[in-house]
Amino acid sequence: MSESASFVDPVFLTRFGLTRINAIDYFLLSLNPFRTKAKTSNEVLSMQGITIGTLMQWGTGARPGPLSLEQGEEEYRVALSRLTGEQYELLPMSNNIEGMTPQQMAALFTIRHVRRTSHNHTTILGIYYILEGVIYKSPTVRGLMKANITRTLEGLKDACDALSVCARYDPSTGYSWKFDPDDDEDEDIQFYSSLQEKRKRRRRQILDNRRPGERTVEEEEGIRASEAIDRILSRLSKSDVVVKGKAIK
Repeated sequence: MSESASFVDPVFLTRFGLTRINAIDYFLLSLNPFRTKAKTSNEVLSMQGITIGTLMQWGTGARPGPLSLEQGEEEYRVALSRLTGEQYELLPMSNNIEGMTPQQMAALFTIRHVRRTSHNHTTILGIYYILEGVIYKSPTVRGLMKANITRTLEGLKDACDALSVCARYDPSTGYSWKFDPDDDEDEDIQFYSSLQEKRKRRRRQILDNRRPGERTVEEEEGIRASEAIDRILSRLSKSDVVVKGKAIK
């Protein structure tokens, strides 16, 4: 089942309401897709007439009633610890959760699904939340990491998309960046012209220190071919396709 799934039974909520006394009973409804199909220790206790409500009313042999809510929950946890198998535990209410009001905290119930093998040994199978009558499954560590990585990748993609419009590429000098949002075509032409001049100066440092007669035929042909390529690249750099990103029709 998806971790984003939820369950709510409006009939139960309308008839009985939802408190810490009947939160376990609400979770164990047969219509709840989150509950286990196996018979739980909670159902065994319920058939014996042991619930948080009855413990608050009648108490136990060692602690006669009436008991407070906290005492009733404590005695219920003691009763579960005497049994083995799959169980649902109602965790104590948190005193303070950042960002939640006292009213919201009162409507929040945390239920832990465990498999008990002895009095002191349990294995956690899942954690669920009931918030204002709606049951949710707590996300796994894998789910949390996946969501965080997805948000990080989306942020990196947005950053790359934003930077891509500022990138300028020249075959000789490589990539450079222009972060000025001004779309003036003259400035773009000047930008590419300056790159072309830098490329020419760097090439002249290698070949122009020799006289024409000292260059080989291959070097002369290379210079002429490079100048022809420069002219082609210069025309391309001034076209709408490169400067403004317009598609060719």
